[in-house]
Amino acid sequence: MASETRGTVLLALLVNVAVALAKGVGGLLSGSAALLSEAAHSVADTLNEVFLLLSLTKAERPADRTHPFGYGKERFFWSLLAAIGIFVSGAGYSAYQGISALTGPPEATGMREFLIVYAVLAVSLVLEGVSLAKAVRQVKGEAAQARRGTFDFVRRSPDPTVKTVASEDTAAVVGVGVAFVGTVLHQVTGDELWDGLASLVIAALLAYVAFVLGRDTKELLIGEAADPAVRLTAYDVLDDRDEVVAVKEILTMQLGPASVLVAARVQFEASLTAGRLEQVCTEIEVEMRDRVPALQQVFLDPSRAEDSDLERGRDALSRTTDEVRQLDGEQGLRRLRTGTGRRMDG
Repeated sequence: MASETRGTVLLALLVNVAVALAKGVGGLLSGSAALLSEAAHSVADTLNEVFLLLSLTKAERPADRTHPFGYGKERFFWSLLAAIGIFVSGAGYSAYQGISALTGPPEATGMREFLIVYAVLAVSLVLEGVSLAKAVRQVKGEAAQARRGTFDFVRRSPDPTVKTVASEDTAAVVGVGVAFVGTVLHQVTGDELWDGLASLVIAALLAYVAFVLGRDTKELLIGEAADPAVRLTAYDVLDDRDEVVAVKEILTMQLGPASVLVAARVQFEASLTAGRLEQVCTEIEVEMRDRVPALQQVFLDPSRAEDSDLERGRDALSRTTDEVRQLDGEQGLRRLRTGTGRRMDG
């Protein structure tokens, strides 16, 4: 999966370099505000792909003394910078171009300029479409492996890298369509207003994409809980053990796209010796990792559970079960709870 992600990002980088050059030259030759806005969009995307490639390399570093849980959150940090780049470089410059086209003096545009715009947009659509198809194919494959709908998978995925590439490419394809419509209306009416409006629509589109990506990545960066299916599996592993009297609390945190921390306060049988308790904890950790390979950090705290703790635990379990049912359906929930569900990477 990591190599496929790297290939998806690298393809997007090469495509964006080519498209940015084509749009920039075409925009300067034609004076099209919409095309220059799209050029800014592609430049922003190019820088973002560099950030994402850098994140893949940095996140692979092993845990050390200063980062005992590893560097998985590097993926989240650089993806957040990519979202900021989309907003500042893409949306900001597109808005500037749109306002300039609406408020500045009209510029004479002939058939030659329009043909340049159409040619560049056609080339851009083909190249961006190739990159988008690669990203969508990877997302669909991962969603199918997780037995989850594509939209739900993308929305809940802890991997912001492919999500960012797919979102950027989708915005790019839609942006090309908006620029095309604005150019056609400009040519038909002779009014540059449509070119400026197209730039503003592109700016709004990029601002929305940047907001959604930034919001999701921020949640991961500050310590978002693991997928509800992962949480429910961790609970079931504990609840299935005869030595466990009650599960007081389970806390999880996404340490990286494929790395999860789980900490549980558990009341064990009082008759367990220290040696047997250590053995049971080891067996629980092994089973959790077998069921969910992403559970790389497992901490169990022997703790007495009061009635109020048990009530809170039941409420949390009920909410988690409802989340799984909503995402995976009743059949998916049954597969998960009988231990026949998918192996989850995060």
